[in-house]
Formats: sequence, structure tokens, C-alpha cells
Amino acid sequence: MPSVIALDAMGSDRAPKPEVEGAILAARNYGVRVLLIGPEPAIKAELDRHPAAARLPLEIVHASEVITMEDKAVQAVRAKRDSSMRVGLRLVREGHASGFVTAGNTGAAMASAKMVLGALHGLDRPALAAVFPTAPGTAAILLDVGANVDCKPHNLEQFAVMGEIYFRSMFEHSGFGRAGKRPRVGLLSIGEEETKGNELTREAFQLLKRLPLNFVGNVEGRDLFNGRVDVIVADGFVGNVALKVSEGVAGLVRSALKESLKATITRQVGYLLSRSAFIDFKKRIDHTEYGGAPLLGVKGVCIITHGSSNANAIKNAVRVAAESAERQINGAIERGLAALRPPQVEAEVTPVV
Repeated sequence: MPSVIALDAMGSDRAPKPEVEGAILAARNYGVRVLLIGPEPAIKAELDRHPAAARLPLEIVHASEVITMEDKAVQAVRAKRDSSMRVGLRLVREGHASGFVTAGNTGAAMASAKMVLGALHGLDRPALAAVFPTAPGTAAILLDVGANVDCKPHNLEQFAVMGEIYFRSMFEHSGFGRAGKRPRVGLLSIGEEETKGNELTREAFQLLKRLPLNFVGNVEGRDLFNGRVDVIVADGFVGNVALKVSEGVAGLVRSALKESLKATITRQVGYLLSRSAFIDFKKRIDHTEYGGAPLLGVKGVCIITHGSSNANAIKNAVRVAAESAERQINGAIERGLAALRPPQVEAEVTPVV
């Protein structure tokens, strides 16, 4: 039975156009059933521009409200109870969808997911994980990339466990993983030595080296792309800056290369002769190819992608959501967190409807 993914059709900067086009691509290429959440008239009008979509497993689920990028996250989540975000997440919680995707307000998406789905047992804070390419033809994940600006050492400890499990679950049998080898986990700092970094990283280092992980120690900014590690752990402030710098550099490389190839007739001819190689290169550094960032640690699959997402980014975010649900990553993460310390009796928090 194909996966059912709830897609916030009103999240992106140009909604619902990229969401509808991305849903069509996902349904066509992956056989995923996509529920487009949002005001029905707006979504139907966009779908009507694609007559062939009528034959695909797409369905509109009406939501009367939309959380905008300008809305204050927590206030909007509480006030707009029929927003496309909350309706989509409720579908996941109630078992009508196996995952949720949004290109909307990141803060509101995280707050909604924590309120509606709830956090996994034993977890203090969920984390956003971003996938990006590394030099030797593999990929790495960086977390947290924005969910938690201020962290404590034990938060980074939990991020390391979640990141390692996510990497193994998603990439162990793909071209991105190293067959038969455990993912290498590094702590992002300003030097490789154990004593380098601020108080947070120095204390987190002591926790991480006691974990049953392949912890390689501190890594620096240059190690994000050289393939030295598979999982990089950071607090949300540092991780978000690193991610945005990386995306900016990738954009600069693409534009500079494009301008350089246009400079002379000889270079244009060279480009034509090597066109497939350049296309592969562009695809490799294109963040839209990697889908969105999973919010790890909530009781359900939630993928958050850029507000500027195009149809390709939405398509791949839907794919990642379906794969995450299929591989039951949340169960693996919950077992990994339970192994960190002896079981404790904790009060269950009832998710908000």
C-alpha cells in the first residue's frame, strides 16, 4: 500500500503553486498518495491547471486558515486551530497520514509538531537535521540546524544519538553510506583538541565520548564537506549559521560557474561537450535534491523545507517523508534514547488537538 503524505499546500512563498506541482511529481514518480492541505478553492484552482493530475492519487483536505511567515509562531499555532499545519499534523496523529511536509513558518511548524504530535519519550528537545553533499561522493547530516538556539550538553548528546540512527536508517544501504561501517559522529567546534570550544562543546564532548557511537571527536567547519564525518552535532544557532553559509556558497559556485562558461566561445563549446558532467555537478550541490529537514524526536514524521522551495524540493521532501515512515525511524530513535540512561518514570504529556 503506498504511503500517504499530508502536504501543507499553503506554506511556501509562492503557495500553492510549488506544492501542487511537487505533489504531482511525487505522486507520479514515487506512487505516493498526497493529501493537499489548505483552502480548497485556491488548491483546486491550481490543480485545474494540470488536467493530467486528475488521474493521480491526490486529494484536497480543506483547512480554513493559513499560518504566514510574518505570524509569531506560538501565538499563531494556538490561535489558528484550523490552519493547514495543524490539520496536516492531526492527520498524522490520527493515523490518516504517515508523514507531514511543510515549507511554511519553521518556528510555527516546530511548535505545531510538538503540540499536536508530542515529543518521543525521554527526549528533551526535537532537532532539525539537514542533509548536504560531501567531497568523496557521499553525504553528511548536520543537526540541529535551527530548532534550538540555546542548548545544554545533554541536548547535544541526544542529537548525536538521533542523528546517528537517522543516518543509518536512511543511508546505510544507499550510495551515501559506507557499507558495513558505523556512521562517524563529530562535534562541531573551533578546534580538534578535546579542550577546544566553549563551555557547551567541552561538556558535550565528555558525554559524547561515553556513548556507544563511533564518535571521532571535535570537527571544524572545513570538515562539513570533506567526508571526514557522517553526522555533525551542533546547537541550533551554530548549525543554522553553518547551513545558511553552505547554501550561500553553493549558490555562488553555481552562478560563478555559469558566468565563467559564458565568457568565451571556447568555454561555451567546452560546456556543450561536458554538459552531462556539469548537470551532475549542479544537481549534486542543489539543496532541493535532498528534500527538507526532518524534525527528529517528535511522535510522527515531520519534514520542514525552505519557504523558497520549488516543485523539485517539495517532491523530494515528500519522498523523504515517505521513506522515513517506511523505515520506522521514530521507533529506532526512541529505543536509542532509552539506552542512554536507566528508565525513569515520567508523566505523559497529552498532545494538543
